[in-house]
Amino acid sequence: MSPIAVSGPELNLGTEEAYVVLARPKIDPTQPGVIAAARDAGVSPEEFAGPGDVWTLMYDADGDGDGFELPGARDTEADAFAEQVQQALAAAEPFTVEAGNFLRLDARPAGADWTVTAHVTPPEGEEDGAAARTLELGALPAADLLAELEQFRRGLA
Repeated sequence: MSPIAVSGPELNLGTEEAYVVLARPKIDPTQPGVIAAARDAGVSPEEFAGPGDVWTLMYDADGDGDGFELPGARDTEADAFAEQVQQALAAAEPFTVEAGNFLRLDARPAGADWTVTAHVTPPEGEEDGAAARTLELGALPAADLLAELEQFRRGLA
């Protein structure tokens, strides 16, 4: 089966070993891989691709990853979160920023880097039983964080 390309805004914070990703994935139902997968699943390509307007939060620490959907989350809320993180980074002081009740970032400057801890709390009633997690994202370069935030916000515009 051919790979399925996914587009949409995505804020990826962390490293290969530990990360959080806030994303609104969009899949084009006309992709050959989507058509084949939909046929195998017995659904239409449009149903297989989904609506493309549901935010998700994915996270991983040392190969122990999970994620959940955020029904009702809006682009304006994601943009406000990213803007708050940008402003906090510019202030160059330790900070805490929250995205609703599902993600909290605690960060402190460490030279040209930021030491970031993510606190992930799945919505109540999450079907697969995902548990609250604290992930040490490590020392992340300030320039990389700012570039990621700017790219994310451009993708929302």
